[in-house]
Amino acid sequence: MVNPPKQIKISIIGSRGIPAKYGGFESFTEDLSQALLRRGYVVTVCCEYTGSEKVETFNGVHLRYFPLSPPNSYVLRKIYEIINDIYFIALLSRTQDILYILGVGTAGWFTFFPKILNIKIRIVINIDGLEWKRGKFSVIERSLLRINNYLAMRFADITIIDSKSLEKYIDIGKRKTIFIPYGIESIDTVSWDNDKLKPLSDRIENVSTIIQDKYWLVVARLEPENNIHIIIEGYLSSNSKMPLCIIGDYTSKKYMASLSKLKDNNRNAQLILFLGPIYDKTILNMLRQNCFVYIHGHSVGGTNPSLLEAMSMKNIILAHGNEFNREVGGKAFIYFENSKDLSEKMIKIEENKTAFDRLKRISYQRVIKNYDLENIFNQYDKLFKNI
Repeated sequence: MVNPPKQIKISIIGSRGIPAKYGGFESFTEDLSQALLRRGYVVTVCCEYTGSEKVETFNGVHLRYFPLSPPNSYVLRKIYEIINDIYFIALLSRTQDILYILGVGTAGWFTFFPKILNIKIRIVINIDGLEWKRGKFSVIERSLLRINNYLAMRFADITIIDSKSLEKYIDIGKRKTIFIPYGIESIDTVSWDNDKLKPLSDRIENVSTIIQDKYWLVVARLEPENNIHIIIEGYLSSNSKMPLCIIGDYTSKKYMASLSKLKDNNRNAQLILFLGPIYDKTILNMLRQNCFVYIHGHSVGGTNPSLLEAMSMKNIILAHGNEFNREVGGKAFIYFENSKDLSEKMIKIEENKTAFDRLKRISYQRVIKNYDLENIFNQYDKLFKNI
């Protein structure tokens, strides 16, 4: 009698947990965990404890929680994240076949430890872009992140990069580096309905100025490396009469204050709408599918999930002209380098949008061809089974 194949036990560490309520890593973790479950894996996702009731499973995926809730202080949260990752690495190393660590910004140096507890375990890391180049970090933090990144790649069995442009930043272990980007699945069309925006009006003024196909849209965390300040400066210089809607949370009160200051004494300031994070997918997708133009300012990541989603929704995309965005968009995007350049291109598009409508189709076809989600999951399945 032939024994059935062993179920591979894999734990995903480094996101805030599922169901997704924060950012790209969380959405990716939720999708990947479900895909692995369908392929016969035993999947565990490590979660932060938010103080609410601990649910042991989510759609068949096992959930493990860090004992403490995250602090509000920025400095304490960084320490919390380091201890969080170390806790789960130590806790799960003996019982798992694979640890998949998302990001190495905190406890990457600790990736040597699982092999001490379990010589057969395999460590896979996703370096998540160039963490050490993020403007929100101090010089000391960036230096530590650079060292941390190096050590993580040294000890890991496999390093995953989500953008080919990241290859030149790999200092060690190139032979064990694999390119697997993020993917996208088809998203249902959401018809425009003004009533869906009413929940936003309770906390945000001028929501009534958001009219179908008559607003610029940004979906990003409000951080310096996402160039929100450049986008606001470019928008104000363009003198556009359509509102600029910015969806996303912030981590730095100082940076958020600097963005608010940009609005001071400007007659178009009331048209800049900070909508905050929107977790209701129906509202979020409606806004993404019906914007005039989608503006993407990310500059130090790899393949950004929110950019792929914007492409799948057939948007005209104005993107920061860095190597990562150019790899994803090719000739399907319009690129800007600074606020002046952005302003000029916003004016040009607003004067004759129909001249750029063909980019919607090109962008959509490109994302469907290169970033199909099931194909991405098949690549993960092949990798995990091979190692």
